[in-house]
Amino acid sequence: MPPPDAHTRLAPRADTGAEDTLELRITAELRALFQEEAPTPRHGDIPHEPLGRPADWQPVTTPAGLFQLVPVRPERDLALISRWMNDPVVAAFWELAGDESVTAGHLAAQLDGDGRSIPCLGMLSGTPMSYWEIYRADLDPLARHYPARPHDTGVHLLIAEGHRGRGTGTTLLRAVAGLVLDNLPLCTRIVAEPDLRNVPSVSAFLSAGFRFSAEVDLPEKRAGLMVRDRAHRARP
Repeated sequence: MPPPDAHTRLAPRADTGAEDTLELRITAELRALFQEEAPTPRHGDIPHEPLGRPADWQPVTTPAGLFQLVPVRPERDLALISRWMNDPVVAAFWELAGDESVTAGHLAAQLDGDGRSIPCLGMLSGTPMSYWEIYRADLDPLARHYPARPHDTGVHLLIAEGHRGRGTGTTLLRAVAGLVLDNLPLCTRIVAEPDLRNVPSVSAFLSAGFRFSAEVDLPEKRAGLMVRDRAHRARP
C-alpha cells in the first residue's frame, strides 16, 4: 500500500496531542506560504547519508515474524518488485505497471540520487513480501504541502499479494516506525501521504498509531497526511 483508498472523506481524530500540527485541510494559500518557507533544498544543503544506513538496521521481532528492511539491489530484486508493481491492486496507486524498465527507472532515481530516499525490501521470516521507501520528507517536494520539521522521515509501502487483509500492514508499519525512531535520533516525526481512495492503507496507518493530520492536494493525488510522533511512541 503505497499511497491509499477512500471515497469517503476522513475526519481528523480528536486528542491528537500535537499542538502545532494542522488538523484541517490545507488551502492553496497555505500551500503557497509553505512553498515559500520550504524551498526544494539544493544538493549542497543535503547532509551526507541523510537517512543513515538502513542496511545496518537490525531485524525486529513482530507478531507476524522476524522482520528486516534490506536495501534494494536491482540486479537481485528488480524482477520481483516489477511483478508486484504489475499487480492491479498495487498499480492503481503506484502507477508503475509495465515492463521491468518502468520499475528500474523508479528505483534508479533513488539509488543514483543523494540518499534522501532509500528503497528497501521488507523481509518477513526471511521471505521478501513488501517494498518500502524510507525518505526524508523535509527534503522532499512533500515539504511544500505541509509544515515540515527538520528530519521528518516519510514512508511509502507496498504489501505483496498473499500478505494483505491480515493486519500485516499495521504490524509492519509499527515495526518500521520503531526502526526509524531507533536509528534516526534526530527524527521526531514519521509522516506518510496515502491516497485517500486507498481505504485499507489509510486504516493500516491509523491502526499503527499514526494520526490523520490533514488532507493535502499533491500533484498526483489527494492524500491524507499521517503523522506518528516520537513523543507519543508508547501510545497504541
